Amino acid sequence: MRIAILGASGRTGGTLVRQALERGHDVVGLVRTPAAFVVPAPRQVEVRKADVTDPRTFPDLADVDVTVSAIGIAKGDGPGALVAGARVLAASGVRTVWLGALGSGVSSRSGGLIYAGVMRMFVGSELAEKAEADQIALAAGATVFHAPDVTDGPLSSTGRIVPLAELRRPLLPPRISRATLASLLLDEAETNKHGGGIAVPLS
Repeated sequence: MRIAILGASGRTGGTLVRQALERGHDVVGLVRTPAAFVVPAPRQVEVRKADVTDPRTFPDLADVDVTVSAIGIAKGDGPGALVAGARVLAASGVRTVWLGALGSGVSSRSGGLIYAGVMRMFVGSELAEKAEADQIALAAGATVFHAPDVTDGPLSSTGRIVPLAELRRPLLPPRISRATLASLLLDEAETNKHGGGIAVPLS
């Protein structure tokens, strides 16, 4: 497949790029600053400048099969970056796998009471924007991943994707390694099994 990765220069985006290449996919890296992006395999990664806050210059994606978004709210970003990202991908007409956060919007209590408290404490000001961006992505038919807290652990052999409606509320705050999250995002990009819905990646 030809997969575009939005936020390819970030930690999760970089993991997605490496894993997509390992699976034999062609990768289009969508980054705000191409000069700062270290490409792991230049012959297999096409880099395109992509600033979601400037939709007029956002690159055309008609030549890709699916886009996986790994953007978040970076330090220094003003409000609206996530919503802008969801809007440009929705307008692209390309199938999207959108990375959101467990504990935001409709999953506000799905991670358990402790997790909900942690989210309010550390992500509180961003929760409303995350929920709005999710709704824009869902309305365009995207799969929205509500990922729990992301760690730097190894790839799990028991990683799985659970529809939000089937998630059992955990007692302890859930976590997932970045490698496992990237792998599950690519699984969904390849299969579109949960398209148009919210799913939770688990270790």
